[in-house]
Amino acid sequence: MELNLRRPVAFIDLETTGINVSSDRIVEISVLKINPNGREQWMTTRVNPEMPIPEKVTAIHGISDKDVADAPTFREIAKNLTAFLEGCDLAGYNAMKFDIPVMAEEFLRVNIDFNFRKRRYIDVQVIFHKKEQRTLYAAYQFYCKKELSNAHSSKADTFATYEVLKAQLDMYTDLENDVEKLADFSSFNNNVDFAGRIILDENGIEIFNFGKHKGRPVEVVFKDEPSYYAWMMNGDFPLYTKKILTEIKLRPFGKIQI
Repeated sequence: MELNLRRPVAFIDLETTGINVSSDRIVEISVLKINPNGREQWMTTRVNPEMPIPEKVTAIHGISDKDVADAPTFREIAKNLTAFLEGCDLAGYNAMKFDIPVMAEEFLRVNIDFNFRKRRYIDVQVIFHKKEQRTLYAAYQFYCKKELSNAHSSKADTFATYEVLKAQLDMYTDLENDVEKLADFSSFNNNVDFAGRIILDENGIEIFNFGKHKGRPVEVVFKDEPSYYAWMMNGDFPLYTKKILTEIKLRPFGKIQI
């Protein structure tokens, strides 16, 4: 089943230096943009992470320091990537827990304010896990009846994810072919930031989801204990989390609206 789109959706897969969202960097990115008319557009590039790639990570995705030595940095591809993703909803496999947060950190490091909140997100892994509880390799076998060759190649994984979603729509008649509905089904939580440190309560109020202030409204905590904001800004939290905190901090002054 082909996707029913009102605007483009971009399937994204990253290969990185590791699995730490805050500190690891992209070494390869592939984006498959599907337009409402069905036209496919690709953007695939190696990226110099400006840090060493651990040997144990190279053993997984096959990308070494030598392979990215002459590749552009994320700063050098960021504007083209932003333009390529303009107006797109986003999709991927485990994207909401990893690929999207990592990409958000990269954009913030180069001072590009890529607006993640105006987009819808489809996580094919979430749909798969809710339905079958398997890996991407098994998903490709199960839904598409094919063997996934070149696993951990970002381009192969990206295209496999796209094919799996289309096959899921064919298999599950209760899945509506609509990006907004698929994004709702893909969502496990009500995170405000990607790390889940801040969530929305039942009234749509941002509350802390960890630590001594868990369950308390962020604005109230910042008012009662201003030093908590400084502690988080100086702590080892993702840049995107800090960006959200700053917007909430400034909102009472009318400087930023979320």
